[in-house]
Amino acid sequence: MAAAWMVRAGEGCEVIEEFEKQSCVAIGWHELGDISGVKTAEELRSLMDRTFPEWKPRKRQVSTSMVFKFLHDFSLGDFVASYNSDTRQYLIGTIAGEHVYDTAPIPHYPNIRQVTWTGKVDRDDLTVESRNSLGAICTLFALNHDVVSELSALAEGKAPVKEPEADEAEFDSIRQEVIGRSHEFIKDLVQKLDWDEMQELVAGILRAMGYKTTVSPKGSDRGKDIVASPDGLGLDQPRIRVEVKHRPKDQMGAPQVRSFIGALRQNDKGLYVSSGGFSREAHYEAERAQVPVTLLDLDDVVGLLTQHYENVDINTRTLVPLRKVYWPASS
Repeated sequence: MAAAWMVRAGEGCEVIEEFEKQSCVAIGWHELGDISGVKTAEELRSLMDRTFPEWKPRKRQVSTSMVFKFLHDFSLGDFVASYNSDTRQYLIGTIAGEHVYDTAPIPHYPNIRQVTWTGKVDRDDLTVESRNSLGAICTLFALNHDVVSELSALAEGKAPVKEPEADEAEFDSIRQEVIGRSHEFIKDLVQKLDWDEMQELVAGILRAMGYKTTVSPKGSDRGKDIVASPDGLGLDQPRIRVEVKHRPKDQMGAPQVRSFIGALRQNDKGLYVSSGGFSREAHYEAERAQVPVTLLDLDDVVGLLTQHYENVDINTRTLVPLRKVYWPASS
């Protein structure tokens, strides 16, 4: 079975008209020079390292993979698509030529393969699942069989492969997947904080929630790291005493929670934060405590951070810089 590829027409689809007029797809990396003679991935990797020493290793690795695929994995007869963001249409066709290095046709896109374009498909006619698959930002990537089947059917004037009623569920599933991945990436950032930074992060979240905080100085914390209260002095209620343990590989047990509870005074409320989580027995200790005690693990901290991020101060944002991503309210 022939392979299937998506090749983006540059940033913002800037050369899609050239793709169509000249019946080709092309990629850049013109700084590498003529790579027609490159035969192995190792040879290309070395050339990439020499040409882009300022890039991070991961970026060079991904670029090497994409360029090598264009040189050696694309085959005559392979399905290929590219996108025109102005018309919201996908060009579809088949690879009709071997790799050619030519700087003349499309400036800065010298690596070229001829294509026989056979049709166009409106993005709005695709199911949500296919639109999501085609939405990757990589310069080129492989397409799965279901997406190819749907594009081919629509190009021939046939009905979509899936019923439109399924789109809403697929749309929500994709959203949940994106949120889940984002949550894990944010956890990765938080885990890399040192203990002092973790303490400041927790204090920043509490301030974003409307409390004023006092953070213990470095050294012995005498059973508390942060005091949060409406007045910042711990005189007004509620007064929350916070213990922060930033040991991602160490789960807090019942003795640690029991010790924390024992240091709380009358009218205190306790908040115990552990990036390594808590044992079942620790949760039991908190539940049976005579004063209100809440346990927060890493997932809880990240959840509160994202929930209140718009209200956190600049110092807290510096610790864990995040960027807002807008998502349609419905499909």
